[in-house]
Amino acid sequence: MKRIVSVLMENEAGALSRVVGLFSQRGYNIDSLTVAPTEDKTLSRLTLTTDSDDRMVEQIIKQLYKLIDTVKVVDLTEGSHLERELMLIKIKAADNEARTELQRRAEIFRGNIIDLTPTSFVMEMVGNSDKLDAFLEIVADIEYVEVVRSGVLGISRGEKFLRV
Repeated sequence: MKRIVSVLMENEAGALSRVVGLFSQRGYNIDSLTVAPTEDKTLSRLTLTTDSDDRMVEQIIKQLYKLIDTVKVVDLTEGSHLERELMLIKIKAADNEARTELQRRAEIFRGNIIDLTPTSFVMEMVGNSDKLDAFLEIVADIEYVEVVRSGVLGISRGEKFLRV
């Protein structure tokens, strides 16, 4: 099952390396990883997704707490949460018919065309991973050149906060 884990950690050199090393040493796979400073410049928030069962996620969380840089860890998938991912996709589209069809498909998925050249589009899509995967499926018949995805960002709904 896909799990989203958020880690509040000290914003120090090498902190990310220690988290990645922890996963690598234990043979755990990270599907996506995003890290950025928080409103407190001394802290960073790391969000990762992994395909793990309950026992493995429990082990991951215990191991993360053992790292000196870790302040707090939350498994967002245990409660109500929101998640988003950004995808940029470059698609070849030389003729007007192909351009019109791409615009129609992008509108259905609430995508934005952010760049246009005589031979290609660059589209921006925001949504959960399933939505982005579904868009890639509906444009599979069209030659796309490049796909870049940000990785999942997640936040708890309601009164649950990841703060010190």
